[in-house]
Amino acid sequence: MYFAVMLPSQSLGLRGLALLLALAAAGCATRPDPDDAEGLAEFRETNDPFEPANRAMFEVHEVADRYVLQPVAEAYRDILPQPIRSGIRNVLGNLRAPVILANDLLQGNIPRARITLGRFMVNSTLGVGGLLDVAREWGVPGHSEDFGQTLAVWGAGEGFYMFVPLFGPSSPRDLGGQAVDLAINPLSWLGQGLIVDAAGWTQLGLTVVDTREALLEPIDQVRATSLDPYSTLRSAYRQRRAFEIRNQESPGGNVVGPSGVTGFGQGVTAPGGPDAAPPPAR
Repeated sequence: MYFAVMLPSQSLGLRGLALLLALAAAGCATRPDPDDAEGLAEFRETNDPFEPANRAMFEVHEVADRYVLQPVAEAYRDILPQPIRSGIRNVLGNLRAPVILANDLLQGNIPRARITLGRFMVNSTLGVGGLLDVAREWGVPGHSEDFGQTLAVWGAGEGFYMFVPLFGPSSPRDLGGQAVDLAINPLSWLGQGLIVDAAGWTQLGLTVVDTREALLEPIDQVRATSLDPYSTLRSAYRQRRAFEIRNQESPGGNVVGPSGVTGFGQGVTAPGGPDAAPPPAR
């Protein structure tokens, strides 16, 4: 599963983050000789000074994905027919609308904020709580925004590249942005309680499975054709984030991140329908 998920607050403590950073520091890649201009250019371009530790985390993630996440996603596709999966994807996208709207506003992008608010109102009413993406059928597709993008718009640098098992590719800016998105999410304002906790975990679980199901074919193809899936993923992730920050569509489709094809976004699907996998860009 190659995407970053929003976990409930109790799932990622400061101690866990500190441990990850410590592991990364222990595996810092050797900086090329100052006289090696080509090596230095590549070192700066990849922005991956902790590559040995990141590769180790990637291998841990691969094991979890092959033996847990991928089989669950395949069973999800086999058991639930496409219309039901599309409805779930639409609902998840609609639930993300308040977070997207907040980031639209924080970025000062009023036109996109109006689109997000209008889609949410239409899909929540005429779309039966978001089951149907009526707004898209009316020619108003959705988009995704997160606080990592907002920080970039405000001028914050991405920091070093990092790979976190189950989260996938990230950076200090994007990982911190997810924590803010969690705080913005209205569901987190409801406090504690059995029903609230169950709703939060249900949303998380469905988002994870929905996202992984949407990426079954692209990830399989990358594994089959790429000589170095880690490098391919790193490059594609950074390119995709650059396009998202500029509010542009990634060329060649979106195969390493959530927005555009899953419940992380606004129920937006790749050309050809909800099950059409974007062509690999890695």
